[in-house]
Amino acid sequence: MTILYDNIIFGPIHSRRLGLSLGVNLLPLDCKLCSFNCIYCECGWTLGGMRPRFHSKGDVLAMLERKLGEMVAYDTPPDVITFAGNGEPTMHPDFEEIVDGVIALRNRLCPEAKVSVLTNATMLGRESVRRALMKVDNPILKLDSAFDKTVQLIDKPLGNYSVAEVVEQMKLFEGNCIVQTMFLRGEFEGQRVDNATPEEIEAWLKLVEQIGPRSVMVYTIDRDTPAPNLEKVSVEELRAIADRVKALGIECSVAG
Repeated sequence: MTILYDNIIFGPIHSRRLGLSLGVNLLPLDCKLCSFNCIYCECGWTLGGMRPRFHSKGDVLAMLERKLGEMVAYDTPPDVITFAGNGEPTMHPDFEEIVDGVIALRNRLCPEAKVSVLTNATMLGRESVRRALMKVDNPILKLDSAFDKTVQLIDKPLGNYSVAEVVEQMKLFEGNCIVQTMFLRGEFEGQRVDNATPEEIEAWLKLVEQIGPRSVMVYTIDRDTPAPNLEKVSVEELRAIADRVKALGIECSVAG
């Protein structure tokens, strides 16, 4: 069973990768709105024909201020404030302004907390999105394969997508970013799915080296997926991949 987040501010939740995380959902509450249609997404399928309904900057910041105030009052401030939720947060037309507001609230109410953004990197062509992502502590950028064909199968981008172009945009961060990759295998619509083959990993490692991020996150399926015939990659395989990333001089965390 896939899930949708039913509020603008959700959690806090204990994230496998980020610690005690307070979520910020800029997307609709009743459907997913994303530029990808990933076969593994916990929020389910991206439906066509949906009109964008983004939450206003005022609503987002007011609700975040209230929740942070409560958490600080109970002496349980979050480790991280994470832009995530029901789709791709950087699609919001006021994304940079909201990021500025969230950073200001963080600085005032819980200065030790980090601000993170989970993004599929499809909007990096927008200068305002890149600028906003460069302001946060953890811009976490998705790169699920070095091959366009594999991305089309696993991530199913809804617009034009080129791995080479996205990698060039990631290089603009000059190392101040985190690359995140979901490894999985299985079957989808009669096609074999596997981005953890030797060929896939070798090509992916070359791109990671080019990007030169400060760290990499590798993980696998943890929740229900909209496509039924998908399988986890073992923790042992993920650790072996992580060891190869570390051999490049880049930190790498594993979530199995």
